[in-house]
Amino acid sequence: MARWLMAVPPVVFAGLAAMFLVKMESGGDSRDLPSAFIGKPAPVLPVTTLPGYTQLTDADLRTGQVTVLNFWASWCPPCRAEHPVLTEMAARGIRVAGVDMMDPEADALAYLAREGNPFFALATDPKGRNRVEWGVTNPPETFIIDGDGTVLFKFIGPLVGTDYETRFVPALEEALK
Repeated sequence: MARWLMAVPPVVFAGLAAMFLVKMESGGDSRDLPSAFIGKPAPVLPVTTLPGYTQLTDADLRTGQVTVLNFWASWCPPCRAEHPVLTEMAARGIRVAGVDMMDPEADALAYLAREGNPFFALATDPKGRNRVEWGVTNPPETFIIDGDGTVLFKFIGPLVGTDYETRFVPALEEALK
């Protein structure tokens, strides 16, 4: 009887592990979770910016034009990977705004000087407090904001690859119509 009881914990553990694995694999992608902000007014923006850069304001999200709002940081490798896409968007005339989060000012300034500035306006969230208002957990996260300041779409992760092409690009094209 004692041998049988010794087998119970490993069997229970294996069963639970298998159940969690199946649920994680079949549960979908966390990037597909709907944002609570879709269809609602954009939350408040930080009121700070980098020296020499135009301050992003709430009024900038309510100009009648669609805005792509990107939460980024110079220390974030996926943010670095998507930076050329943001630069290309801005070159095409798309309004790209940025919120630099939890980034030392000198690092952010050096990064933008080296890689270029795709943002028409910029806010900073050095302590990461304001990102919570937007539901941002880790950079990069990007929002498409309608001209009246309504959040239309949220994209979690870098703006590169198949996911970007199949989800973000169509949402942006639809917003720009």
